Amino acid sequence: MESRLPLIRHPAQGFNASQQLIKSDRGSMLTMSDDNVMMKQIVGTHAPDGREVDVKPLLHLVEDILKRATQQIDTSLTTSQAHAEMEDKTHQVNFVSMLDALSYTIDRISCEIAYKSLEGTDAHATTVALFNMLQSYSWDAKLVLTLAAFALNYGEFWLLAQIYSSNQLAKSMAILRQLPSIMEHSGPLKPRFDAINNLIKVMMDVARCVVEFKDLPPAYISNEVPALSTAMAHIPTAVYWTMRSVVACAAQITSLTTMGHEFSISTTVAWELSSLAHKLSNILDHLKKQLATCYQHIDEKRNVESFQVLKNLFEMIHIDNMKVLKALIYARDDIQPLIDGSSKKRVHLDVLRRKNVLLLISGLDMSNDELSILEQIYNESRPHEARLDSQYEVVWVPIVDGSVQSDPILKEKFESMQSSMPWFTVYHPSLIEKAVIRFIKEVWHFRNKPILVVLDPQGKVVCPNALHMMWIWGSSAFPFTSLREESLWRDETWRLELLVDGIDPVILNWIKEGKYIFLYGGDDEEWARKFTNNARAVAQAARIPLEMVYVGKSSKREKIRRVIATITVEKLSYVWQDLTMIWFFWTRLESMLYSKIQLGKLDDHDPMMQEIKKLLSYDREGGWAVLSNGSNVVANGHKTTALQTLLEYDLWKEQVPVKGFDLAFRDHQGRIHDISRPCCRFDFPMTTGRIPGTMKCPECNRTMEKFSTFLCCHDEVIPDELFK
Repeated sequence: MESRLPLIRHPAQGFNASQQLIKSDRGSMLTMSDDNVMMKQIVGTHAPDGREVDVKPLLHLVEDILKRATQQIDTSLTTSQAHAEMEDKTHQVNFVSMLDALSYTIDRISCEIAYKSLEGTDAHATTVALFNMLQSYSWDAKLVLTLAAFALNYGEFWLLAQIYSSNQLAKSMAILRQLPSIMEHSGPLKPRFDAINNLIKVMMDVARCVVEFKDLPPAYISNEVPALSTAMAHIPTAVYWTMRSVVACAAQITSLTTMGHEFSISTTVAWELSSLAHKLSNILDHLKKQLATCYQHIDEKRNVESFQVLKNLFEMIHIDNMKVLKALIYARDDIQPLIDGSSKKRVHLDVLRRKNVLLLISGLDMSNDELSILEQIYNESRPHEARLDSQYEVVWVPIVDGSVQSDPILKEKFESMQSSMPWFTVYHPSLIEKAVIRFIKEVWHFRNKPILVVLDPQGKVVCPNALHMMWIWGSSAFPFTSLREESLWRDETWRLELLVDGIDPVILNWIKEGKYIFLYGGDDEEWARKFTNNARAVAQAARIPLEMVYVGKSSKREKIRRVIATITVEKLSYVWQDLTMIWFFWTRLESMLYSKIQLGKLDDHDPMMQEIKKLLSYDREGGWAVLSNGSNVVANGHKTTALQTLLEYDLWKEQVPVKGFDLAFRDHQGRIHDISRPCCRFDFPMTTGRIPGTMKCPECNRTMEKFSTFLCCHDEVIPDELFK
């Protein structure tokens, strides 16, 4: 092994070397402006022999030395932590054996740089000499080995500077290096050290970036990707200018140790160090952009692979639900990914093993109405869990973009929702991977509106969205499977309980008493006044017990409040004061349609479904009225036909004793309807998820036209011209 150079040189020799370095390096910076010619020379020295060197542990060691030497240690990293990390990195068997193999090369590089610096050799020539010495190594290995050689000398310089005052051996060595004198004049030398430290920082950033390119997984990216091929073409340039910067920094330290503080940094040398830092920064910016593009490509490839793995997983048969839940929520065992809603403590996924799991998937825009009613149904259905095979748990899976971590408002909203839920919740939205979000959106049709996916104890999907049946039948829908949903529909009939069950016991009492009942809705105060006054007059004339209830509208809450106030003040009828009841009524009604769509049984010949579709359409058109005789729903009409039927009571009153009030009302309204035939319209928000390809009009049974509509959700009426 070659011997290390002595630590000092004759001052005159040092002065000549430094002056020559300034001149030669300045000249080289000017004459070597043609990077293409220069890089052709550098690439010509590259003759790798195929050996693989894992330079990451060595780079970590170099990084630690230079951080401590430049006194830029991260204050968050305690000495004991840093020591423990370095022990872990540097005392592995493989790393020790690698150092044994590379220490000779590192020492040679160190000696070569020191010798060339003292002789005043041109910086480019010194750098080329290093490339010739390292020709058999890969580009990242050339760079890291050179940085290791520099760290060896630079670290030794600063180690002596830090301990010479308390260690006699270090003091004697420091005197040979003129360190006491240098430290005494550290103030004037600060600009020099700042310039060197700034350049070292950029050098290390470039080195880390180059090593990152080497570590890109070949299974997900190849040189055919433009970003990678572009970066690989620029890496030789990045390695050259970083090694050239090493030579420049080493020359400055050599000048200090040979001439002491008397050698002050010249303007030219300061400019050269600054120029190198600027050039490296530009190179680094370019490489970082390409690296970011490469990582994006890799993420996309991995997401595609993970997405396909997830799809395949749901096509397989499992002994329990753990594989599926880990794939959806969190795959590793290093953290507890759930919070128990009852204890507010973090727990592992094992608490869900072999249970029916209901995945509540939503953003942060779930309304308080939805959450409160869902919690009520959740609590009501818990007693059904007496049998082991009926045990189930709800898990909230938040689908939120990454800004929840940086946006304090979103963060607070998430934490507020999470703390209010009595069931399990995913600890943080960031645990849900992109491939899972894609799967939820594409396969489970999540479009921002909440869905409730039901998995059986083996992880099989037994209902793609149980929210619809929950809203319609509440806890009676337990265990919330599609089979249960079909069974409930088979047993269902077109009756008033279907519309109001679970909302208002007052109406249920009216049904038991066999009264005639008008349910009516809309946002037109004047129509509501005319309708209720005429209905009351007709009921008195026909001598029938009639009750009326205003159930609002599916939207426009402010207008609904005004109508409720008018009805209350004028005592026009019974009214739901609680807007949550109105919301739930319309949510249940919409859920009936969505439930049928989900089951693939939107039968255009199903009378019950036709009536539900009419009611939803009338709501969009402004107003409506439903008449029932006890439980039996008799008539369902648009506000214009309902009011006109009442106004024309004299034309059909003779039929009341014959047919009964309900049938006489229905028949006359039918005749008016045949003449006026109001338009039908259905609005499906894009957030709904499952939208039917075609629909037939419940009034005329013809296929309806399909439009795309942009809606700004204020209280203004949407012009009908948009739907003609």
